[in-house]
Parts: sequence; structure tokens; C-alpha cells
Amino acid sequence: MSMQPLQFLVPLDALEAVGPVLKYVILGLVLANMLTRVLAHRTHVRQAKEGDGDESLSRYLPHTVTTLLLVLASFAFMILEPHGGMVLSVLVLGVFLADFFEFESRCVEARSKSLELERPKSAVVGSVLVLMYAAYQSLFFLIADYWNAII
Repeated sequence: MSMQPLQFLVPLDALEAVGPVLKYVILGLVLANMLTRVLAHRTHVRQAKEGDGDESLSRYLPHTVTTLLLVLASFAFMILEPHGGMVLSVLVLGVFLADFFEFESRCVEARSKSLELERPKSAVVGSVLVLMYAAYQSLFFLIADYWNAII
């Protein structure tokens, strides 16, 4: 019996058991993250109108949770599928960073009463890229025959 890398950090047997479903879980998390991003923006707009400056804005907890779950799920996917997981993890970390800086931008806009809160454009573009790649990974079986005929 040989030792697997990360054997003590990650229960590999349990991860392999959920492996076939993990792609679909990630796709669901991406969609949930996009939905919570819309709800977070609405909440921030309301908080900025009601509040006094950037202190009135707070991070939207459901969006933070879905983002962190998406990061962890993409890392778990990287253990099962190294190439696809690496690509997905880079995209998800890009969205994570975009969310962080978009929130800071909203705080600056809320501090300045003359600026209107903008939509989180870079995070939306990043999440669309994550959605496309997650859909490619999880729903490839739908286009596999056409893909193989061309390639």
C-alpha cells in the first residue's frame, strides 16, 4: 500500500466517491454565486441610500459563503482532475479577487455622495467565464459526439 500525496490533509477516498458529482456541484455553486452577486448589489445600493458613507456597506454573507465554497470546490476538483481543476481554480480565484476589489470600489462610491453605485462589472465578466468553463467541464457529454467528429 503506497502513500498518496495529501493523504492526511484530504480524505481522498471520500473525495473520489463524490468525484462524479463534483462537477455538477461546482456548476450549481457558480449559478448560486451569480445569483447572490445580484442580491448583494441590490443590498449594497439599498445600504448606500439608507446609510451614511462607506461604513453603511457590509459584505453580503450568502455571497461570501458561495464564493468560499466555490474556491474550496475548485481546489477539490483540482485533486481529481489536475488540468481542468487548475484552469477552474485560476478562474475562480480571479472572481474572488474581483469580488474583493469590487466591494472596496463600492465603499469608495458610497463615501462619495455624488457617485452612484456601479454594477460589479469585472466580477460579472469573471463569473461568466467561470460559468462557461464549469458548464464545459460538467456538460461536455452533451456535445462530445459533435466535438469528436470535428476534432
